[in-house]
Amino acid sequence: MKSLNTFVLISLCLLTISSVLADLRSFSIDYKNNCFRKDGKPFQYISGSIHYSRIPREYWQDRLLKMYMTGLNAIQVYVPWNFHETVQGVYNFAGDRDLEYFLNLANQTGLLVILRPGPYICAEWEMGGLPAWLLQKPNIILRSADKEYLQAASDWLAVLLAKMRPWLYQNGGNIISVQVENEYGSYFACDYNYMRHLHTLFRLFLGEDVILFTTDGNTDKEMSCGTLEGLYATIDFGTDTNITTAFIRQRRFEPKGPLVNSEFYTGWLDHWGDKHASVDTNKVSKMLGEMLSMGASVNMYMFEGGTNFGYWNGADHDTRFRSVVTSYDYNAPLTEAGDPTDKLLAIRDVIKNFRDIPVGPMPPATPKLAYGFVTLHKVGNISSLLDTLSPQGPVRSQYPLTFEEIKQYYGFLLYRTTLPRNVPEPTPLISPLNGIHDRAYVSVNGVYQGLMERDTGLVMNITGRQGDQLDILVENMGRVNFGSYINDNKGLLGNLILGNDVLSDWSVYPLDIDTAVANGWLQSAHSGLLTEAGDGPIFYSGTLKPTGRAWDTFVKLNGWTKGQVWVNGFNLGRYWPKRGPQQTLYVPGPFLSANQLNNITVLELERAPPHCRILFMDRPQLDNTGNKT
Repeated sequence: MKSLNTFVLISLCLLTISSVLADLRSFSIDYKNNCFRKDGKPFQYISGSIHYSRIPREYWQDRLLKMYMTGLNAIQVYVPWNFHETVQGVYNFAGDRDLEYFLNLANQTGLLVILRPGPYICAEWEMGGLPAWLLQKPNIILRSADKEYLQAASDWLAVLLAKMRPWLYQNGGNIISVQVENEYGSYFACDYNYMRHLHTLFRLFLGEDVILFTTDGNTDKEMSCGTLEGLYATIDFGTDTNITTAFIRQRRFEPKGPLVNSEFYTGWLDHWGDKHASVDTNKVSKMLGEMLSMGASVNMYMFEGGTNFGYWNGADHDTRFRSVVTSYDYNAPLTEAGDPTDKLLAIRDVIKNFRDIPVGPMPPATPKLAYGFVTLHKVGNISSLLDTLSPQGPVRSQYPLTFEEIKQYYGFLLYRTTLPRNVPEPTPLISPLNGIHDRAYVSVNGVYQGLMERDTGLVMNITGRQGDQLDILVENMGRVNFGSYINDNKGLLGNLILGNDVLSDWSVYPLDIDTAVANGWLQSAHSGLLTEAGDGPIFYSGTLKPTGRAWDTFVKLNGWTKGQVWVNGFNLGRYWPKRGPQQTLYVPGPFLSANQLNNITVLELERAPPHCRILFMDRPQLDNTGNKT
């Protein structure tokens, strides 16, 4: 009996202690003193953006530790919906998608979290994080109170936010605030009913205590459409902005509470064919110091950019379609490979003036190795490998079908038909309604003829005989991630016309290239004797010999034109040295084997160089814009 009483007494004590600790853990807005309060004390966060979806899981801890040692006390994290629900109703939070593991690492490192769960995130990410399967509904109005969109977004948020609730700061986790939607004022819809629905949903799953906020650009229109009563309004701006003017604008929409710049731009993104973007270190450090001196809380976007592996890059469409490059280095304080820069050291020197930074050395850059040249061998063209790449065979249709209609959302589709008549003289093949989304590689009877490109190259001449096989390989270059064009269907969106004939009777082949590469089917398809280059879409493969070390490296495809690279079945992303500015692809050490042959697969879409070699270097090249072919 005595032991039972002791057990009861201890249990009551533990419950009391837990209750007291829960009361001590709080994060709130003090509107009277214009600040945040953490555990009852005034708090200013100094944060940096990092995207777990752009960094190998093996390096999450390394990047977080470097951010902590810089003096940051928080990180800002986007959650890409399409990264976790690629197929509707199927949720993936494993491996590189293990968000809770990432939050736990941040917590162990000593970093608070500002969570940005969308459902739309922009982030220069494919379709702004929205899943492409939404586009199966042709008239859907994304980011609005459209019934079908709202149902899908609500289903997703019910799953995600339930997972996030235990990670809220007041519940013992490290999430101090949660953004609702993202820069909604930049979107044409301006649908307050949509924002009210999200507000209600977030409160339902996260409770009444967590700070919910909005983030919008530095204009009255953006702040007007993006803000909502009950959501704390914050603002975005970079080094080209007057700080006082920007915060006066925030004050017009949020008269009391802390000043917050939710996206202070340390750099900028790159598009293929544009000049490499950079932001001056002195401007960044000077402006950061000024904002912190005002008592503002600041998040630096980006602090570590990472990489658009696979097909995850987004695109912009202002006057024309422009695809975002594979590297998301962003000229950030930590490079794409996670290396500290002079910009990081300058930022750390600023932060020292405002808070005690951790004692100890900054973790060094990860080791890099120049593995040297690898010669690749020709495997075959798309047509010769169709049984491997599209084992289920084609979908037959009188007229072209889009990626979304085929339910293949990323990568490539092959459209095949026959010429309806003899065309002995060069005859225009035309996409009359700009329906090439985004690049089309055209062959007749297996002979490459050339390409068509969205917005810029909608006509090309071909010749052939009636009944000749016409193959059009269409590449999805990433869906628009910002603005009014995010309903960005891919493939052939309309009819193609040859001379005066509308082409019909199509066989559309979904190409599961990633599975074929990952399973080694393409490596086993060639004899290893063919090294000659060819025109048009062709696969090449080779091996990088083990060296006893698996260190980070960068692959350069000098003389190659445009395509995709896989290492040991992992899709590194797109290369396009002819257009630039990016010349190398980042190869993280964890993707390599130190003791076994490393399989290299390249899909070159236009023309490989005669030497068929690629080079593994110990440093990146991100700033060389080639010709615009």
